[in-house]
Amino acid sequence: MTTADGLAVIDKEAGWTSHDVVAKARGVFGTRKVGHSGTLDPDATGVLLLGVGRATRLLRFLTPLSKKYVGELVLGVETSTLDASGEVTAVHDMSEVTPQQVSEAACRFVGDIMQVPPMVSAIKIGGRRLHELAREGVEVERDARPVTVHELAVAPVDAPAGVYRIEVSCSSGTYVRSLAADIGSALGGGGHLRSLRRVAIGSFTIEEARPVAAPELLSMEKALRDYPSVTVDVDLSRRVANGQVLTSEEIAVEGDGPWAVLGAQGQLLAVYETHKPGMVKPAMVIPG
Repeated sequence: MTTADGLAVIDKEAGWTSHDVVAKARGVFGTRKVGHSGTLDPDATGVLLLGVGRATRLLRFLTPLSKKYVGELVLGVETSTLDASGEVTAVHDMSEVTPQQVSEAACRFVGDIMQVPPMVSAIKIGGRRLHELAREGVEVERDARPVTVHELAVAPVDAPAGVYRIEVSCSSGTYVRSLAADIGSALGGGGHLRSLRRVAIGSFTIEEARPVAAPELLSMEKALRDYPSVTVDVDLSRRVANGQVLTSEEIAVEGDGPWAVLGAQGQLLAVYETHKPGMVKPAMVIPG
């Protein structure tokens, strides 16, 4: 495959870190310029977005997109990592808990909530990533962070008892493993997450995802398909290419942005964002 610029929607396998996927993709695409947006834990599978070539600069616009996950909530067993990879830290008899009670508990976590990041996350505190500290047996205080759970549905699986399928639509930065543990706690016991699969990042779904060994590359323009776009004429294209600050009226944009600015041939020229009332500025310009 020849080196190009664009976005690859990958279906990450279990057992691979997100960095492993990037390393593999560098060989597949023949370039070091590969990055990812939205880390997935090694045990998790599903959608991972890779920017290739100049598209690595677009990844920061993809990170804030909402996420969708499916997985399994296992009631009655707490683990050190809040998922199936950790050591069992507590066991509870939750055999009397009903599906109705589980659904009611889950409803408490829908909307804008405060969530404490797990110790196994990649967040940095004091210059160290939490998961690095966790491997050393160190636990530190973590401040709760605001996240949004748009939808949260739970339903019992056929077998075994105490296991529920969980479907979550949430903002970037939400930890589904923490949701699972919190639901277990809210029911008077505990729980953990297993079989996590990310099925969408924004409009990029698992249906279009491909193995990292056989990826398909979307264009730079399609990489920003979740954002509004505007097409400019040749004269304005020159000003955009020079990174000029423009009025909202002359570039014909409305709302809060950011906006993908396209040339007459549909090529991505830049990404513009709000500067001050009535004005927009380039967040980034794509070199010609």
